[in-house]
Parts: sequence; C-alpha cells; structure tokens
Amino acid sequence: MPLLRVTATHPITPHVTRVRFTGDGLDDFPTWPDQQLKLLFPKNGHPVPDLPAAKDDKYGMGWYQAYQAIPEPERPWMRSYTVRAHHPDTHEIDVDFVLHPDAGPATRWAQHAQPGDTLGRYGPSAAYRKPLGRSDWLLLAGDETALPAIATHLAALPAGFPTTAYVEVRDATEHQPLDTAADLDLHWVHRGDTPPGRGTGLLDAVRAARLPAGTPYAWLAGEAGVVRGLRRHLVDDRGVDKRRIDFTGYWRLALTQDDAPTEEDIAEAKERVAD
Repeated sequence: MPLLRVTATHPITPHVTRVRFTGDGLDDFPTWPDQQLKLLFPKNGHPVPDLPAAKDDKYGMGWYQAYQAIPEPERPWMRSYTVRAHHPDTHEIDVDFVLHPDAGPATRWAQHAQPGDTLGRYGPSAAYRKPLGRSDWLLLAGDETALPAIATHLAALPAGFPTTAYVEVRDATEHQPLDTAADLDLHWVHRGDTPPGRGTGLLDAVRAARLPAGTPYAWLAGEAGVVRGLRRHLVDDRGVDKRRIDFTGYWRLALTQDDAPTEEDIAEAKERVAD
C-alpha cells in the first residue's frame, strides 16, 4: 500500500484545510472527476502498515482483507476522500479536509498536519470511475464534503454546457471559487448554526428551484439521508428517470465508516447496483 507524505497545508476557508501530498505512484497518476481515495490514519504508536495485494488477487481486495486482520487497537482509521487536484509536474495531489466540530480522527489529523507526516493510501481504482450520463443539462447538489468532487466535475465540463449547482455550507465564509467553462448557475445554500445533515436547507432549495427544460442528469452527494431525500424528490416530484441520477452518501449523521451499515445504507447500495 503506497504512503502519502505531506508537503504543504493551507486553509481554504475557516472550516476547510487543503493538504498537498507526494508519494509513490503519483508520477503516473490517471485522473478523472470525483476521484476517490481511501486514506488510512494511524492510531497513536501504530504506524500505518504495508498492506500489499497479492499479484493473483483477481478483485483487488486482498489489501482490505489484510486490513481487517489487523487487531482493532492497531488498525488505522480509514476514511474516503476525493482528489481535489493533481499536479503532474511535481507529482503531487491535493486533498481537502472539512474540519468538523465533533472532531473525528481525520479532522484531528488535518488540524495538526505538518510537512513530513504520512498516511496510507488505497486507490484510486479505475473500477469506480463513473462518467456523467449524456443530457441536455446537469444538476450538481451536495454539501461541503461534496465540493471537491463538484469542483472537478465543473472543471471537466465542455464550454457553455448548461449546469445548475446547489451547494450547502455554513455561511458565505465557506464559499470557494469554482472554475469552469460551463454555463454555470451556482446557488450557495447557507445553513447557519444548524449542524450539518440536520437541516432541510439543501432539499428545500432544490425543491423550490425552477430547473431548466430538457433531459437532465443529476449528481448528488453529501450526508446519506439528505442525498436520499434529494433523489426521492427528483424521481417522485420531478419525474427524473432513476437511471439519470448518480447519488452517493459520503457520510452518515451520527455514524462513521467504522460503524456497521444501516438498513437504509444497504438499500441504497442495492439501488446503486440495480441502477
């Protein structure tokens, strides 16, 4: 399993820090929008171990079996993140970390990250690359955890392509520049002091939106319950074909990736496979 080494950190907004990494494999690093990585955060006194996959590992999951075999007190915390940018000239990547108020291991690490610090990395795997479907226009909706993926989608769109985006953040200090050649109609949704995932601001904003005519494609990500609500609205109220919606619950209210999946998580996974 390759290691990532911190080369620089700097704040993007009051609650988002960008960390730049170098490491093995970043000199030949294929890129695409919404590119997911698994990052492994070491527990105190237990550096991230090497988890090589066997050459005959048909499904590429040997590393995960090795990871699960590590005794729980020593097993690194694992979290999913999006590559915000790749810098091929310096063999580096950027990853944005949202600094949550109820700091978990990833937030605690990012708050104190310094050049030279290391994390384990698995991915990105091209098996999870999913291009956006063809459409007359595109809808992007998510919270701040979805902003890196939204930014990479926007950067990849052709010039003038009609795109509507709704992004929920705490307030105007959390806005980020989003570079695109697309014809972008961008709406920032401010939730104020309401904890992330507990309000209905993003769903309410999309419900109230006057969306363009024509055949859409929707990309939705963020807190799992909010994403499910957005998808139900688009399918049940707007008549959008389920096959024209890419949806991902990046995180779960009051739960982490260390917790077992809920019945809703399992149902969502089955729907994604079926679609």
